[in-house]
Amino acid sequence: MTPDELRRKLRELIVMQAEAEWVEFKEAKNNIHFDDLGEYFSSLSNEANLKGLRFGWLVLGITNSPPRRIVGTQYRLNRVDLDFLKKEIADHTANRLSFEDIHELQLPEGRVLMFQIPAALPGVPTSWKGHYYGREGASQAPLSLSKIEQIRGQAVQDDWSARICKSASLNDLDSAAVRFARKQYREKHPAQAEELDQWDDITFLNKAKVCSSGNITHTALVLLGKEESAHFLSPAVSHITWVLKDAQGIEKDYEHFGPPLLLAVDRIFTKIRNLTYRYMPNASLFPVEVTQYDSWVIRETLNNAIAHQDYIKAARIYVVEEPESLLVTNVGYFIPGSVEEVRRHAAVS
Repeated sequence: MTPDELRRKLRELIVMQAEAEWVEFKEAKNNIHFDDLGEYFSSLSNEANLKGLRFGWLVLGITNSPPRRIVGTQYRLNRVDLDFLKKEIADHTANRLSFEDIHELQLPEGRVLMFQIPAALPGVPTSWKGHYYGREGASQAPLSLSKIEQIRGQAVQDDWSARICKSASLNDLDSAAVRFARKQYREKHPAQAEELDQWDDITFLNKAKVCSSGNITHTALVLLGKEESAHFLSPAVSHITWVLKDAQGIEKDYEHFGPPLLLAVDRIFTKIRNLTYRYMPNASLFPVEVTQYDSWVIRETLNNAIAHQDYIKAARIYVVEEPESLLVTNVGYFIPGSVEEVRRHAAVS
């Protein structure tokens, strides 16, 4: 959002007759407790979802009772500290949901911070440290059971990945990617190897559930489409960006990878500096060599990022490589809800 758009949005929020359940104003002249911030994130995210909105808003530096006045806030004056809040919040929310953006406005009356909070994902209430929060009027409260069930009961109205692109044809798929997909299918289904040799491409793609009744789906374009076929997916984005940073976090190199993403995994894998380390086990004269990362872990992580990306949010998958770490991020969510959910169900079973 541009500065003018932000000012208009702020004026729109300020002149509301009553504080909506998806908006919160706090003076926070000097500080706001971190847990309070997290609980507001959870409640405003859940309430935005229930109201059918894309975002909720937490605004600091404004009195919370009408008539509202700008009083300014000194909270996290350093922009780097402010941006780091995104990770700090994500560390304690289900699905690592965090602020869409943190807007800083320098107004004549004082500094205002506008936290843009994404609505809870369909079917997945937003939690903070394992607890769900909501609003009762202008008051903060645990999210009621009825609201939890309302969010959890939301059905996914449309499976974007299965949607058919009527203007695309088999000619828009990359032949090398289709051959690679056949190879992968053969390895997974060896009993069908002889049958597979008799299938033409469209029969194979139907059997692999990448196409539907001979029609090209978004999944087919993402995984197997030619690079120039990406326009069929617009406004969705199907790209992966690899970034190399040094020990100081300074970007040294980068590269973008588009469809077919099935082949992009190997191309990205070759970019990653998977160093070999040598060490001497006890009571041995011969060094043992190990790589910094297990190859299958990198490939599995990349494949999961592609499979669980929410492409309609028009965001890239990022692979950020630093000397001692490799971070893969996407815009999507963990299908079971959270790792805690998996552990809880595993413990019960």
